[in-house]
Amino acid sequence: MKKIKCAIVGVGRISLKHFDAIEQHKDSLELVAICDTNQEARERIALEQNCMAFKTLAELLANNDAQLIILCTPSGLHACQTILCAESGRHVMTEKPMATRWQDGLNMVKACDVAGVELFVVKQNRRNSTLQLLKKAITKKRFGKIYMVQVNVFWTRPQEYYDQAKWRGTWEFDGGALMNQASHYIDLLDWLIGPVKSVQSMIGTLARDIEVEDTAVMNIKWRSGALGSVSVTMLTYPQNLEGSITIIGEKGTVKVGGVAVNEIERWDFEESDPDDKKVKEASYETTSVYGFGHPLYYKNVVDTLNGGARAETDGREGLRSLELLIASYLSARDGKKVSLPLEY
Repeated sequence: MKKIKCAIVGVGRISLKHFDAIEQHKDSLELVAICDTNQEARERIALEQNCMAFKTLAELLANNDAQLIILCTPSGLHACQTILCAESGRHVMTEKPMATRWQDGLNMVKACDVAGVELFVVKQNRRNSTLQLLKKAITKKRFGKIYMVQVNVFWTRPQEYYDQAKWRGTWEFDGGALMNQASHYIDLLDWLIGPVKSVQSMIGTLARDIEVEDTAVMNIKWRSGALGSVSVTMLTYPQNLEGSITIIGEKGTVKVGGVAVNEIERWDFEESDPDDKKVKEASYETTSVYGFGHPLYYKNVVDTLNGGARAETDGREGLRSLELLIASYLSARDGKKVSLPLEY
């Protein structure tokens, strides 16, 4: 079986996770090109990775035969770049969030459908061992009826973080604490608990000199009747404190916390299960909020492109969390409750 040729567009800090994942799957994947507008960065990375380098995506597509284009660019560029790749017949993998506008997300899915190519949206946190164990408990209905869910993202992003690039902290290209930093946690609301009925949010830019919010709160009602909330801030002193989800149900209570849902802090169920013995080994130490899920995510991508699986987080799956994010921003802007689904 031939290796799948890959190209990475955007060689900022998240791209390191992708270089590592490709290396771990080197029997199935081959990095053939990178692309970045920063000349020093692209020349240095191309030398390190022993691959071709291009300044623009158009140049890459015209002069390279990569089959899978991996977008690690600012979120607001994902839509136009995905459509360009799809029209050239390439499969696309995009980092979170898939887009900053609802219509852009819909256009990305449509373009890939029309072109007959795959659209993968990275949701690597779903692969974390702690969340996999929690997902199994929900699938087995160990909680009974779920009553309440609380998500906390108490991290810090100093002004220097936003000053690194002009696109950071902008509505068009980045999005705020909800859209960017808490994106994977918003994804958990639908993936774990189920379809959301309505959201009501407030956002604030309390300390950072940026367009978007550095702090947000969000109340949620699920179609199941469960209630919950999300609290997010990038102003935690002096460092990242917590990234957690707590689920309170009829027959169980669980909190997965740590700095990035990496520790199972509470695991109580009415009825025992063999999975209970896996709780300690599921927790892991991390200094990174990204977790270790990228190589596991790539495994499904490889299997899908080789015809042995279906994409577990494709464009349509990516739309589910994007819809929640857009609904939250609409609620904060208009000062009212927003019902889902949004108009298609």
